[in-house]
Amino acid sequence: MPAGGSAYDFYLQVLQLDPGNAQAAAGIQTLVMHLVDQARDALRQRSFGRVNSLLNTADEIAPGNPLSAEVRKQAQREQQRAREDVLLEGPGAQTVPLPPAELSARSETMVQMLGDLALRIRQHQLRVVIVARDDSEGRWIYGQLRKAVPGYRVRGDIKLGNPPRLLLQKSQ
Repeated sequence: MPAGGSAYDFYLQVLQLDPGNAQAAAGIQTLVMHLVDQARDALRQRSFGRVNSLLNTADEIAPGNPLSAEVRKQAQREQQRAREDVLLEGPGAQTVPLPPAELSARSETMVQMLGDLALRIRQHQLRVVIVARDDSEGRWIYGQLRKAVPGYRVRGDIKLGNPPRLLLQKSQ
């Protein structure tokens, strides 16, 4: 930025005058590396739209760049994991929201949901962080998880917070 006055534009002008200019080629590569670094930072923040935008810009500047392709593959894997988190598929780290009204009512639907999650926790040897609105709610949730898998020790912690949810993590 600005169009026509950016470093990239100047590097292109140099390459038009001298196609083999190593400094201009290195300058363009530096720009691509900077964009890829920004994309990696965005990926760590799970800002997938920004990652794709930055990588698209890097691809426009230097099509077929292996750094861009590598980060794009990482982004695709992370997006798949994020989709699995939402869909509750796979044994990776996941956030499971607990509907507040159902939880307050301690409804049969909530008991069934916690029972299903407890089976999954046992099957994949997951650790759970219970985020509850108060201590008694957290203890009730933990009790339901334990009740659903007799003889299995559900490993985890209770934290106070809102909205109520379970954080499922692979045991280490």
